[in-house]
Amino acid sequence: MIWKLFDKKKPEEQQAEQKAQAKGLFDGLFKSSSKLAEGIGAVFTKEKLDAEATEQLEEMLIRSDMGATAAARIAASLADQRFSRENGAQEARTALAGEIARILKPREGELDLDEGPKPRIVLVIGVNGSGKTTTIGKLAALLSGAGKRVVIGAADTFRAAAIEQLQTWAQRCGAEFVSSHQGADAAGIAFDAAAKGKALGADVVLIDTAGRLQNKTELMAELQKIVRVVRKVDEDAPHETLLVLDATVGQNALSQLESFRAVCDITGLVMTKLDGTAKGGVLVALAQRHAVPIHFIGVGERAEDLQPFDAQAFSRALVGLPPTV
Repeated sequence: MIWKLFDKKKPEEQQAEQKAQAKGLFDGLFKSSSKLAEGIGAVFTKEKLDAEATEQLEEMLIRSDMGATAAARIAASLADQRFSRENGAQEARTALAGEIARILKPREGELDLDEGPKPRIVLVIGVNGSGKTTTIGKLAALLSGAGKRVVIGAADTFRAAAIEQLQTWAQRCGAEFVSSHQGADAAGIAFDAAAKGKALGADVVLIDTAGRLQNKTELMAELQKIVRVVRKVDEDAPHETLLVLDATVGQNALSQLESFRAVCDITGLVMTKLDGTAKGGVLVALAQRHAVPIHFIGVGERAEDLQPFDAQAFSRALVGLPPTV
């Protein structure tokens, strides 16, 4: 497992959880994998790819949102390999999964919220609609389920719905909840959440933020103010800054990452809605271009559908290969 909190489970519990996650990942990426599998079957009709087939493969990978750089790298690697006449498409899928995993593996990132001073203060950022608020709720549920005491700060005061949604998650998982009215000072709520976490001896404080990228100057000022005030509680806070990206926006996810990196220090990524897109390859493009750890991926609505990122498992599921667990 990538997340240390769950390494403490019994071996049989870990194995059962890994199997369930692998199946959820395989099922969630069905839309992406079915398109890739269909394309691979059409391209790999010979033992070795010729120039035309290599170009077709590269175009197919670009259409899956892997990006031109990663697509060219993968296609060139597969063009150097030979596949049997009898089972060429299956062998090609395995080879493709291996090349994708090679790109993704350096981005596997362990989110360690179990070490260091308490509480661990986590700032969660992302554009509105990316699944940011739901991701916080799922993280809170997973942490609470692992026996951790959690405080949620609803500092996205731009949207009343975000406050209500987080309150529901907090009630459901038994987390402490800090909020105010719509339009209230976001930094003030972030400070109150951090202070409450410290006073209660909480393990983790999760702070939601607004995601209005239309005005980066305003966003930068708000985020910088939040950072300043939480550092009054802990001078090293925030200990993590997680950017939540929506896979269904495709290549726009790259521009969102670049925009947020311009205004704050991102320590890790969460990619959501991979079950709702036929272009899950965008994660490959992100990994190729940006050296930012990928902590979690979302493949469904349930808390357990927020999975620690595993490069090999993801790569196999993306090309339609069954899990190895």
